[in-house]
Amino acid sequence: MVSYNPTYDQLWAPIYGPAHPYAKDGLAQGLRNHKLGFVENAAIDSFVFDEQYNTFHKYGYAADPSASAVNNYVGDFDALEKNRAISVYNIPQSEQKRRRLEKKRENEEEDEVVDKAEVENPASDSWLVKNKTSPWAGKKEGLPTELTEEQKKYAEEYAKKKAEERGEKVEKGEVVVDKTTFHGKEEKDYQGRPWISPPKDVKATNDHCYIPKRCVHTWSGHTKGVSAIRFFPKYGHLILSAGMDTKVKIWDVFGSGKCMRTYMGHSKAVRDICFTNDGTKFLSAGYDKNIKLWDTETGQVISTFSTGKVPYVVKLNPDDDKQNVLLAGMSDKKIVQWDMNTGEITQEYDQHLGAVNTITFVDNNRRFVTSSDDKSLRVWEYGIPVVIKYISEPHMHSMPAISVHPNTNWLAAQSLDNQILIYSTRERFQLNKKKRFAGHIVAGYACQVNFSPDGRFVMSGDGEGKMWFWDWKTCKVFRTLKCHEGVCIGCEWHPLEQSKVATCGWDGLIKYW
Repeated sequence: MVSYNPTYDQLWAPIYGPAHPYAKDGLAQGLRNHKLGFVENAAIDSFVFDEQYNTFHKYGYAADPSASAVNNYVGDFDALEKNRAISVYNIPQSEQKRRRLEKKRENEEEDEVVDKAEVENPASDSWLVKNKTSPWAGKKEGLPTELTEEQKKYAEEYAKKKAEERGEKVEKGEVVVDKTTFHGKEEKDYQGRPWISPPKDVKATNDHCYIPKRCVHTWSGHTKGVSAIRFFPKYGHLILSAGMDTKVKIWDVFGSGKCMRTYMGHSKAVRDICFTNDGTKFLSAGYDKNIKLWDTETGQVISTFSTGKVPYVVKLNPDDDKQNVLLAGMSDKKIVQWDMNTGEITQEYDQHLGAVNTITFVDNNRRFVTSSDDKSLRVWEYGIPVVIKYISEPHMHSMPAISVHPNTNWLAAQSLDNQILIYSTRERFQLNKKKRFAGHIVAGYACQVNFSPDGRFVMSGDGEGKMWFWDWKTCKVFRTLKCHEGVCIGCEWHPLEQSKVATCGWDGLIKYW
């Protein structure tokens, strides 16, 4: 009789005699699938197997996997009865509790037996058992007394942050003695006009802009790179430059072409500068966390503003009646608005998820657009800290430089995937998919993007020191000029001389083309 279902191969295997002479158990070769005879496959879960295996090794009994009935066991039946057929994995809670109590009693009895002197001897096992602590217990001995530099810095920052939360006054930016040096011949001319007053006879030369071809002047005086340049508003007879050597310098454009004044008031590199509408004052923002308002003519610091964070961009409200309103995009993701007359913060725009890079006024200065390291654009109503339009697409990159087209209908945004994107400034702020300007390499640099005054050309520096010009209508590259060694970070079109452009780079030079 066969007690299992043999396969076709097994049934038709040749059988040599009733009992095989060389096989221990007399099974023919055809009926073997293992060196010990025939092993039947039993489908059994690994957990169930482990449970029965361990139960058998501990208690001496286990469930019989081949039996169909539930209560079939093999092994020591006395132990089975005594333990009520439990397995190692399903001990009832009452049983566990009982065992714990028994173990505790045993330990206590052992402790009583142990000699008192032995417990107090640290070399003995009894002392170790008595004084055993969990591996998570704090290591009391050898506390580090000296903090590392990093820990000290962190502790200071944490203390500052806590003090801010409690509303205490925190030391703001670094304090530096403000100095200024005048380099010109005299501060007033023979008629008593200050040196910053624009020449009387300058007008726009022609309405048609041409692309510059060669360098006509180079201003050198910064000992490190130049991070930004700005022409004097409306006239452009002076150009202001922010240097990484902590200095701000103003240069003559029309006359001698020399440095007219140096403003020293920052202890670290200057990040951004911004003229007031009439050019008599300007703002500078530095990595020393200070924003300073300077008098252009005398070089005096009128006031200093700081939140204790690095300002990445400073902007004045372009309206003539709001020239006392300062907006600054900070490294702590906020845009802070000051009233410069009182020196008080009047508003905080706090929605970005990364440091704020640009602030651009649109729609007759009723709104402004900000870009940030969080790769989004946000549009705000001036004075209201609620985002009215949030632009963030999966394909967008960070946009560290934005400027407005002269007709105010379009924004050009320098995107870090090496292209310039155009957004509408109308209600919807849509991306203009037909217009994109590419070819330059700006990944990793906040290269300024700008327009010619007639709006026919777009220009931008790039990471290799080149200056790129594109035709606005066709989006084709019109010309490239090699301007600087290293990065060409800033570019400004002259407001009146319609075919001249100034560029600045990290080689410390400012060039006029």
